[in-house]
Amino acid sequence: FKNQVGLVLGRADYCGVNKKTMFTVMNYIMPGMGELSMHSSANVGKRGDGAVLFGLSGTGKTTLSADPDRELIGDDEHAWTATGVSNFEGGCYAKLIDLDKDAEPIIAAALSMPGTIIENVPPLPGKPMEATDPQELDLTDGSITENTRFSYPLECNPNVADGARGPHPETIIFLTADAFGVLPPVSVLDPEQAMYHFISGYTAKIAGTEAGITEPLATFSACFGAPFIPLHPTKYGDMLGNKLKDAAADGNPINVWLVNTGWSGGAYGTGSRMELAYTRALIKAALTGAFNGVEFHEEPFFGLSIPRRCPDVPNAILNPRDTWRNEDEYDATAK
Repeated sequence: FKNQVGLVLGRADYCGVNKKTMFTVMNYIMPGMGELSMHSSANVGKRGDGAVLFGLSGTGKTTLSADPDRELIGDDEHAWTATGVSNFEGGCYAKLIDLDKDAEPIIAAALSMPGTIIENVPPLPGKPMEATDPQELDLTDGSITENTRFSYPLECNPNVADGARGPHPETIIFLTADAFGVLPPVSVLDPEQAMYHFISGYTAKIAGTEAGITEPLATFSACFGAPFIPLHPTKYGDMLGNKLKDAAADGNPINVWLVNTGWSGGAYGTGSRMELAYTRALIKAALTGAFNGVEFHEEPFFGLSIPRRCPDVPNAILNPRDTWRNEDEYDATAK
């Protein structure tokens, strides 16, 4: 930091090398300025309601923040300052492997826009890359690497917040990809639980996010971004905790939710990945207040408070124990 040099050990053939080097620098500088740097996406609703979605790469930050009903602030790197939340990278960096263009039309459209850089997607047989429409590329081809990606300017998104900034959040969402299939798809956290889950950062590394990761690997990533935080995790945790306390003291408490975008009905290899449409519906309900008046119940293993119903989501999937064929196996795994 003193010499202002970022040293890359090994190959430097990803935009992510530049992106995450500078993110680490920002994570060092910003807390000293009294600003919380966050590995998160962020957006703002039509009534000016801000939201921040924390999560490790592969848990859904880019996909879930690209909401046609909300203005995008950014998909991965933000600062929470005295005046609100702002994006400081000016672009997005999305996974391409197996991209479902129907489920993620905003990301798919950005493939063809000026300023995009597509990485490690092989050319089509017998056709030079310069003569290929990006929409023709085979996004299922992982022969070079599972971690095929592309970077694109923020303005490739159709609905970006003015100045890539927004207000203080009303809602915070922790995205976790639970490889064991024991966490509920959505649960509301009290302030103590929010701090616990932020500092512990339980999730799974997903194939296509790091070298050598070919299947989900359970991990704990402090502040949902451990590789990029050069200060002690409690520094960021204390800053988040103080912001939650200040908001509550001002009469504007922030709702904090834990959303599992990982496995349901069993662990990886037995269960299945949570359906994107259900995750979108759960997050929409959390953002719009659709859970107000809904009965919640506490599950016994993690003390998480789970809603009993949600619009456009089957009641049966809300309690993870109900999705396993053998409830005794769920109990043993959860324990």
